[in-house]
Amino acid sequence: MMKVEAESRKLIKPLTATPSHLRSYNISLIDELNPSMHVVRILFYPSVAPGEKLRPIIINLEESLARILPLFYPLAGRYIKEKHLVDCNDQGVEFSEATVDCDLVSVTGCRGGGAEHLNHLLPIDICAADEPTDPILAVRINKFRCGGVAIGVCVSHRISDSACLGIFLEAWKDAATGGGGDVIKPDFNSHEFFPSENLPPLHFGVSRTRDTSVICERFMFDKEAISVLRDIYTAAASTTLEGGDRPPSRVVVVSAVLTQALLHADKAKKGGVPSAALIAQAINVRERTVPPVSKHAWGTWVSLSYLEYSAEEARLSLLENGDFPGLVRKMRETTVQGVKDCPRILSEREFGRWVLVDSYFDAAKKATNPNYKVIWITDWSKFGEYELDFGFGKPVWVSLADVPLKDMFVLMNTKNNDGIEAWVYLHESDMPFFEHEYHRVLETLLTTAPTT
Repeated sequence: MMKVEAESRKLIKPLTATPSHLRSYNISLIDELNPSMHVVRILFYPSVAPGEKLRPIIINLEESLARILPLFYPLAGRYIKEKHLVDCNDQGVEFSEATVDCDLVSVTGCRGGGAEHLNHLLPIDICAADEPTDPILAVRINKFRCGGVAIGVCVSHRISDSACLGIFLEAWKDAATGGGGDVIKPDFNSHEFFPSENLPPLHFGVSRTRDTSVICERFMFDKEAISVLRDIYTAAASTTLEGGDRPPSRVVVVSAVLTQALLHADKAKKGGVPSAALIAQAINVRERTVPPVSKHAWGTWVSLSYLEYSAEEARLSLLENGDFPGLVRKMRETTVQGVKDCPRILSEREFGRWVLVDSYFDAAKKATNPNYKVIWITDWSKFGEYELDFGFGKPVWVSLADVPLKDMFVLMNTKNNDGIEAWVYLHESDMPFFEHEYHRVLETLLTTAPTT
């Protein structure tokens, strides 16, 4: 077990004070539904310089952070949950350093298995959010024995989604390295479209006293496995399904494998009784609405596409017949329809509220029904994080951590941009069933795939 020892902790304030007219940042209706937790990333960099040369790079990270905070001013403030707003008081971003008593490869070289040890590389607890003393953004520079570095980042989910974290990291990288592109200027106007209604956050079992019964395992899909899974769909589509002219994305085929495995596992755990299923796939709506929401829009701009099966439909189609191509087709169709619906989100406000808010409530309610299995799938593979060079070179691994949200699949990119690393979050009693069914489902698919 690696030991992480904190060395220093400070607050980085914006280089210039936030003007008085920007002192209060109101969150949106969609933001206020998010659970009280942080969105996280950990970026791992190999040793590229002797220890004494790390200091100038770290100082540059502090200074460049201060330079971009005037553009990202709410991140230096504190959330006032009674008022559903951020007090943009320039209190600062928490910036800390720590030493790790092992080599980087001992973490990055073990890609399978759990993730609880990775939380030690984060600057604060993943659920330390929404209180007036909690930083909205926190960063930790973890220095490994070998000279490698891991940058752990937490940003409050109360005002941010995963794309926001990607926007911030890109802007910080540009500031740290003198990137010659256009300066990234986030838009903090999501509340103008969907103002806060003072609703409580959806709970999802998240609290500051961590529920350790939700655990994580990681599953790797390399380009060869993904190619075979695509071929299985294409072969079936050419004979029995419509729309077989375009291969499905790597995200869809991986999601379908994981979904089949979890539904089989749920059935096995319940003594052979299948549940009704709701498969919720997240869609980033930025640049897809009319009028278009900026690609740098801050806040939660995510809709969900839903694929629903009754218990009998799940039994016949997904479990007994193992219709992998059919599941891929339906998951792709629902996502395509979700993207087609995006232009209506702002132009038809009532429809937009249903897509972004009311349907989310309905899905969350079904997740509490023991006769339902609600599966949350989100794709974080397209944020370009393997290109983030802060002065250490490009990362050798970009990871998440142990997140207390169950029945969730988060799909991450691989360094070569051709595979998928699936982070699977389940209740600890479900994981053994899932692991067994995952290996069985995947082996069956790969060994019975058509030869080319």
